Amino acid sequence: MSHNQTLRGFATISYWADDVQAAKKWYTELLGIAPYFERSGPDGQLAYVEFRIGDYQHELGLIDRRFAPVAAVPGPGGAVMYWHVDDIESVLDKLLSMGAREYEPLIQRGDGFITASVLDPFGNVLGIMYNAHYLEIFCSFQSK
Repeated sequence: MSHNQTLRGFATISYWADDVQAAKKWYTELLGIAPYFERSGPDGQLAYVEFRIGDYQHELGLIDRRFAPVAAVPGPGGAVMYWHVDDIESVLDKLLSMGAREYEPLIQRGDGFITASVLDPFGNVLGIMYNAHYLEIFCSFQSK
C-alpha cells in the first residue's frame, strides 16, 4: 500500500456544543446509536463524546465549546463536510423535523451528486450528500 498521499482519508470531525449532554442526545437520536466513547472535563461535566458511524467507522466528536481553539468563531464556518446518505430527501426531512435549520437547500450538482446542509441545534454545519462516487468506491472495496 502506498502512503505517498498527504491526505489519506477522513478520520474525525469535531462539532462544538454549549450543552454536550443535549448534543449527545440529539445525535444519538439522529444516528440511532449511542456514542462509543465519553469523557468528562475537569469540572466533572460531560466534555466530549464520540460516535463511530458509517461504512468506514468515521468518527464524529461532540466537544464542549469551552475547549474550542482560541481563534474559533461561533456560528457556521467556511467549510462544509458532507456525509454520504442513500436517501438525501428523507434524511434532510428528518434533520429538519428534529430542529435543524436549513443552511443550504437540496442542490443537484450533476448526475449522481446532490447536496444539502443544515445547522444543527448547536450551531454546527452538517452537510449531507448523495454521492455516486462514494458508492462506486464502497462497492469496489466490498467486491475485493
